[in-house]
Amino acid sequence: MSGPFRAREHDGAHALVAAEVERARSGAGGLVVLRGATGTGRTAVLEAAAGHAAEQGLRVLRVRCSSEDTAVPFAAVRHLLDPVPEFTDVAPGADGRADAARLWRLLCSYAAERPLLLAVDDVHLADDASRHWMREAARHIDRLPVLVVATERSQYDIEPRSAGLTQSLSPSLVRTHTLGPLGDRAAAELVRAAFPTAGPGWTAACVRAAAGSPLLLHALLDDLGGAPQDGLSARGEPPLPETCAALYPGSYPAAVSWWLHSAGPATADVARCLAALEQAWPTDPADPTVGGPADRGASDPVHLLAEATGADPVRIAGWLAAMTRLGLLRPDAVGRPRYAHPLLHDAVLTGWPETSRQAAHRAAAQAMLRRGERAESIARHLLRVPGGEPPWALRVLRDAVTVAVHDARPDDAVGYLRRALDEPLPDALRQRLLTELGSLHYASADAPAAIARLAEAQHLAAEPRSRVRTAVALGTALVDRGEVRTALEVLRRTEGQLSGHPDLARTVQTAAALLSDGDPATRQQVYRWLCEAADTSPDLVGTAGQALLVRFESTAALISAQEAMGRIRDLLARPTDSLAEPFLLGTAAAVAQWADELDEADRLVDLGLAGQRAVLLHPMRHALLNTRADIAAARGDAAALLAAHFGTDPVGGPVESLPGPSNRDATALLALVHAGRIEDAQRYAAGFDLRGTAENFELNRFLYARGVLRVTAGDPAGALHDFLECGRRQSARDVVSPVVTPWRTAAAQCRLALGGGPDAVTLAAEELRLARVWNTPRTVGRALRVLGAATGGRRGLELAEEAVATLRPASAATGMELVRALLAQGRQLAAAGERGRARDCLREAAELADGKGAVGMVNLAGQALRQSGARSPVVDRTGPGALTGSERRIAELAADGLTNTEIADLLHLARRTVETHLTSTYRKLRIRRRTALAEALDGDRPGDTSGTARPTAPSGR
Repeated sequence: MSGPFRAREHDGAHALVAAEVERARSGAGGLVVLRGATGTGRTAVLEAAAGHAAEQGLRVLRVRCSSEDTAVPFAAVRHLLDPVPEFTDVAPGADGRADAARLWRLLCSYAAERPLLLAVDDVHLADDASRHWMREAARHIDRLPVLVVATERSQYDIEPRSAGLTQSLSPSLVRTHTLGPLGDRAAAELVRAAFPTAGPGWTAACVRAAAGSPLLLHALLDDLGGAPQDGLSARGEPPLPETCAALYPGSYPAAVSWWLHSAGPATADVARCLAALEQAWPTDPADPTVGGPADRGASDPVHLLAEATGADPVRIAGWLAAMTRLGLLRPDAVGRPRYAHPLLHDAVLTGWPETSRQAAHRAAAQAMLRRGERAESIARHLLRVPGGEPPWALRVLRDAVTVAVHDARPDDAVGYLRRALDEPLPDALRQRLLTELGSLHYASADAPAAIARLAEAQHLAAEPRSRVRTAVALGTALVDRGEVRTALEVLRRTEGQLSGHPDLARTVQTAAALLSDGDPATRQQVYRWLCEAADTSPDLVGTAGQALLVRFESTAALISAQEAMGRIRDLLARPTDSLAEPFLLGTAAAVAQWADELDEADRLVDLGLAGQRAVLLHPMRHALLNTRADIAAARGDAAALLAAHFGTDPVGGPVESLPGPSNRDATALLALVHAGRIEDAQRYAAGFDLRGTAENFELNRFLYARGVLRVTAGDPAGALHDFLECGRRQSARDVVSPVVTPWRTAAAQCRLALGGGPDAVTLAAEELRLARVWNTPRTVGRALRVLGAATGGRRGLELAEEAVATLRPASAATGMELVRALLAQGRQLAAAGERGRARDCLREAAELADGKGAVGMVNLAGQALRQSGARSPVVDRTGPGALTGSERRIAELAADGLTNTEIADLLHLARRTVETHLTSTYRKLRIRRRTALAEALDGDRPGDTSGTARPTAPSGR
């Protein structure tokens, strides 16, 4: 298929031979030695030389030396001269010197007839007598019309080879040329010659698989045959196989096998061992186990190969360098040598027993452990060693699990933990590891595997605390699958096994109460029992259970925020069992967020997450992350919400595989609306199929968020449906307070848009009544704002002014509510003919909205301003003058060199608040670095009018 091919890399060799042929024709013979590694085309060049010599009138005699003839003196010379009829009776005698002389005389006699070319292939395999004869001939051949062209393998091997043919010859007696590897360009030409329609990607893959070896490239192209005609890709070629099985029976793996055989057993062992060890090296440069200076030292393959094979490290280092120069190996992102293509890697390993591969990984792991290298680097080798050895494997694997979990790589952690379970373990330890493995499967979005592993763990003997951890994790996974009642049955069964451990029993009861949220009917039963038990025997409920009651009463509009926080702080001050503490902290954080105690809620979230074992599945981790998102939403920090939820990836379209929406999905959807990214929000919302989604508060929050999106997009009827459905579902759960989902005010605004004024007033008035029970500025101010808009007239304006007065003192904690109230007040003032006051309200609303990145609200304020007759810009959003007072104060402290933590402590703020203000400051000042703050702030000096965010007086007021 491939046919003969003359590479430009061989042009020098061809020119040298052609010149020496001319000299031989003139009667001055010589010796030419063509050296090169296995597969570099020595034989092809020799054949070309023989053909050229024959064309020039020389008689050509050939011999291909073999290691099988090394025991027969002069075997190579005899094979070389056999084609000469008059020499057929030559046989070796007892006197070697006499035999050599006789062969020389015969050669001279034959050369007298016509110029002669002796083509000797693989002279390094010739018998010693023949090699000695050729060296002696080289010293006298210049007087004869005889040219000897010999090829000799010249490759760096682990076991040093014997001296070459020319070692004892003067350089003046021999012409030596070393053949280098085939260049990428020449190899690509050969591929295109065989497959004219091949695209650049497929061609490049073939070139890499050939690794600079004409031998391997010809073999590969022969194997591929007509393959590009079948299974064509978009570019007209199939993907290049990565395993030799796809080439079976295959010339390519046979060529690689020949290369290894030619190199000798020691080199073959090192080559195969390298291929085996490479399987345990990460391939992604972004992998945390790759790329650092420490990893470069830890990944030094020379010592690992020496440990695994017993070879000399110096020879191994030389071999790696030589193979890299030839192109068979290529360094990866951290400088480790890897085979040039997966197909070459697989061919090297083909036929090597699994036991040998395991031995290589075992030796490498032991060597790395002695050198104190990274646990995860060692664990990658242990993954390929059967369980039961070495004895320290379990410790290393568990350390690797910890690292992978810390780096948020649950899939890697699952692999290490599964391997750890192959070790001989007592039931108690196996139970703990199975619990961890099930938790990690859950983190990898494999709920069925998680449930199977956790169920297996539950049936093993373990101490009570471990049984509780397993039951809580299994219950969490089951609820995720919508199997709430099964989860509660698991917890009840576990509780029944905890006689004599009242604290643990209370923790299980608390977990059951929390997980019952997924089933409204069961939830009502559980909380009814909690309420009765708390009234009669508070000790039966425990601190975490009592915190859940505070949460229940808060959402049921039975207590105020002040009372709720008082009770929560009292519970936090009590001693609590460590297993119950996550439930207490998570519940307390949620209540604090509802009460607009955002800094305290932040602290409780951080404390709760810090106390969680990342390797264990726990329902409060999800709850704490939900609360963190709610805190950011309450502050109006859309940028932080979007960054936390989507990272650096843009929001995609519908994703069919997404499960039911979570609370964080709801807050992310609201953040997209807040940022004015309506089309992105619509695509994101459309990615969730709510049919058949389990009943829970997270679905209700998403319905509310989708309603906000729909009303913003101009679909008040669709929004009203979502808000009313959210309200129906929440009421069925006894969640009537507007503290979580203020659906009544949202529905009232839709009613107004659709012309239903009386219904809007009724809804808003009911929300105001419930809001006054909770009695926080956010809930009361919001209800006053909407009731004012629904009422209209002078009374409506009074309610709007009361809403602003309620929200303004707490503006730092109420996020966008003050903006909405100012916007509503401005519109009502404009309707009442008080345009001057209206513009002041609207400009303040625009300034606050701009500071929070609320593009939609800025646009609404601008629209209202234009309707009121204002013609100047709504707000100047850049420059030092655009900074709010809080932003300037924080920016000045940061410019003075204080850290975010120091600023937070000095101003009694949460560190996250400081970060949010600085992010807004950078945007307004058009800078990217903290170090640029001082210079940027200098622009706001007396007399400097560049950039201001203050309201500008419109002309023609």
